[in-house]
Amino acid sequence: MRSESEEERKNATIDSRFNQTLRNVQGLLKGRSFPGKVLITRRSDPLDNSTMRSPDNHGSLTDSETGPSQQSDGSVEDELQSRNNLNASPSASQEKSSTSNSENTSNEVQKTSIGSRATDSARLMKFTKELSATTVILEKLRELAWNGVPSYFRPNIWRLLLGYAPPNSDRREGVLRRKRLDYLDCVAQYYDIQDIERTDEEINMLRQIAVDCPRTVPDVSFFQQAQVQKSLERILYIWAIRHPASGYVQGINDLATPFLVVFLSEHVEGSIDNWMMSDLPSEKISDIEADCYWCLSKLLDGMQDHYTFAQPGIQRLVFKLKELVRRIDEPVSTHMEEQGLEFLQFAFRWFNCLLIREIPFHLVTRLWDTYLAEGDALPDFLVYIAASFLLTWSDKLLKLDFQEMVMFLQHLPTHNWSHSELEMVLSRAYMWHAMFNSSPSHLVS
Repeated sequence: MRSESEEERKNATIDSRFNQTLRNVQGLLKGRSFPGKVLITRRSDPLDNSTMRSPDNHGSLTDSETGPSQQSDGSVEDELQSRNNLNASPSASQEKSSTSNSENTSNEVQKTSIGSRATDSARLMKFTKELSATTVILEKLRELAWNGVPSYFRPNIWRLLLGYAPPNSDRREGVLRRKRLDYLDCVAQYYDIQDIERTDEEINMLRQIAVDCPRTVPDVSFFQQAQVQKSLERILYIWAIRHPASGYVQGINDLATPFLVVFLSEHVEGSIDNWMMSDLPSEKISDIEADCYWCLSKLLDGMQDHYTFAQPGIQRLVFKLKELVRRIDEPVSTHMEEQGLEFLQFAFRWFNCLLIREIPFHLVTRLWDTYLAEGDALPDFLVYIAASFLLTWSDKLLKLDFQEMVMFLQHLPTHNWSHSELEMVLSRAYMWHAMFNSSPSHLVS
């Protein structure tokens, strides 16, 4: 009996510490417009930015975007004011507070707003400084980009983070010109030919791509344009032809969409809902396609076994996710196991499409800022993002049976998500990565 009591007290202590860590995270994020990464520390400890991956605990300046090309000082200030007003909204307990407390809260919100705007300007200056250097220091750029990239910097920064554009500015234009010509040569050699010149396997692959393109991001009208679907088709087919070990796999079509939107944003204005790709000259469309193709290739080079036969890389991530969830939230893990729910039934799609299908599309580019900033470490970090994403609904999952969980996880209630929910997912993921990644025993069953 004594050993059982001691064990219960030990577990309670561990749970208490873990919950306190989460409360500390939420405390660190409270009042911040853009949470970004967090430092795992007691609230009484001073924050030492040098120990963090990024020196700025603030996210993108683009939280107010409705489309990747929208960004202005006014929209940033509106978003900041909106976020701060949200933080100042009284809860049921706050309504019972005294008038003086309300005034103090108002003063704190005002200070937060001023501080956030100052920090946003500072981050802009840091991005500008890094990009204007003769040779970009990629590690510094990754630190900045992890917390989000302003939309008008995003195309150049993504090219640099993926290694498509060289860090040396003197070489950059020449390299991009040559790569874009290489892509045109591939289109002429592999795509602009008659079916009689293709193998049966290539014909079937092209047909499958042609079927999948209209299904890609169906809730965004931009992707229903014929020119957009034709560009996607060319990009995916050329990639598949030049990567015969995997060929085309359903899900890769989703991975091309963030690149298409970001690189198109250099040539159009306004909301994505009003973009018309057919208005662009063919030369511009070819350059956009080329950038998409090469960046997609660079991204997938780091996760090749995710899309080869039987997709062993994804299966490995699903296994790691299961073990990580068991370590972080054993009640949820036990409940899912008792109900007979396998992680493969929902997490396979998450990793296959890098969560693109699970969140509103206007949040995808912000998520991908963090993906690309992780670089070669992305596959491992994906496990922590998926765990944080899943455990957003831990209380809900405990109340569901098998069938209800399957339906819930296939249709997650993220359609009203804003950047604040996504930032919290990323912050928890970073926290858990810092806690567990140096102790790989948590992934051993």
